[in-house]
Amino acid sequence: MAGDGGSNGEGGGGSGGGDGGTFLPPGIEAAWGLRERPSKGPKPGLTLDRIVGAAVFLASAEGLDAVSMGRVAKELGVSPMSLYRYVSAKSELYVLMQESATGAPPELFPPGTGWREAMEAWAWGMREVYHRNLWVLRVPVFGPPATPHMVAWWEKALVAMEGTGLDEGAKISVTLLVAGFVKNEAMMTADLAAAMAAGDDRPDEVLARYGRTLRRLADPEEYPAVGRLLDSGVLDVADEPEAEFRFGLDRILDGVAVLVDGGAS
Repeated sequence: MAGDGGSNGEGGGGSGGGDGGTFLPPGIEAAWGLRERPSKGPKPGLTLDRIVGAAVFLASAEGLDAVSMGRVAKELGVSPMSLYRYVSAKSELYVLMQESATGAPPELFPPGTGWREAMEAWAWGMREVYHRNLWVLRVPVFGPPATPHMVAWWEKALVAMEGTGLDEGAKISVTLLVAGFVKNEAMMTADLAAAMAAGDDRPDEVLARYGRTLRRLADPEEYPAVGRLLDSGVLDVADEPEAEFRFGLDRILDGVAVLVDGGAS
């Protein structure tokens, strides 16, 4: 980690060493504004914000795989090497792209809102971020959330649970549980939507085809539970994604409510 910040020889405050380094990954340093910026770029008007904005544009238009230092440089009309005065590596660019796309959390709930309603608002707000920027779901995880906007989102979740009586360890565990559910649901929804779009079929048609396939492949004597599922007709009509999300979130918060009630007794 200590060697990452100065690997390009210019433009960075460094992530370690004896010159006031912060011992942070370069992307985290950059997100918090702890790194020195070049006083003059290789081309007038080139800034870190422009670099990140171009990368976000590419990811939104073509997916995360389209983002490379060379492609971003081409979008900006500069040489790839000029970007390294501002961004040390693609992994750092990913961190800054995610920070930009996530944004600061809105006022999800007013003071005094009950913990469950507040956590519901937090989960739906985070889901909206993912569905607005599906490429964010593909960003590799480089460590715990440590950028300003992500810390602000975690702050909101912890504030939401202030009246629960849970200790800090339980609060962060609940936050991780809900955050994991939100991300997983968004990823599954995005994958299913992409598969359906590729086939140009409506969700009901895809589900009906899946049901017919299961009927052909799954002998009800060997898979009686699957047979009962098919006979029930629940696979004949696709549920709205919001309904599935609401069901899962409610069940998670039901469990948290048991924890809260048990902790208060």
